[in-house]
Amino acid sequence: MSYETDLRNKNRGYMKLIVWQKAMELFELVWAIAFTQTKIDFKLRSQLADAAQSVSANISEGYGRRSLNEYIQFLYYALGSMAETMTRAIGLKQTKQIAEARFHGFDVLHYEVENRLLRLIEKLEQKRDDGDWMARIAEDPEEYIATPTLQHSNTPTLRANA
Repeated sequence: MSYETDLRNKNRGYMKLIVWQKAMELFELVWAIAFTQTKIDFKLRSQLADAAQSVSANISEGYGRRSLNEYIQFLYYALGSMAETMTRAIGLKQTKQIAEARFHGFDVLHYEVENRLLRLIEKLEQKRDDGDWMARIAEDPEEYIATPTLQHSNTPTLRANA
């Protein structure tokens, strides 16, 4: 599934990260579980969905900070949200508010996202420690040089002495 928009710039590069895409899939799955299972308490639904959504949000926010140290910090926040999401899902399974089969599907995707996140953190920390980090754009920088076309306003101008 593509999550990219038609508009692109260097700050939207996180949309190409597989870990971010998988985190979005996890949120979609959690949303489906939380809001189709009628047994789940209203407050718990919201908490589970918020925790899952926080994963992709922290990945993108850290990327958008454009600083390696902040990026890594936000990836750790995402990792914390992964733990919170798992804990809430386990609680719902233990109290039989979600079926074992639904939990298993969640667990498999959660495991993949968690491991991808851990590998990304490890690679970025290694780049930081090696001094091998360069802030660069993966795509062709020429794509971002386009001058936007200006549209003239249809709003009449105000007259000073009218």
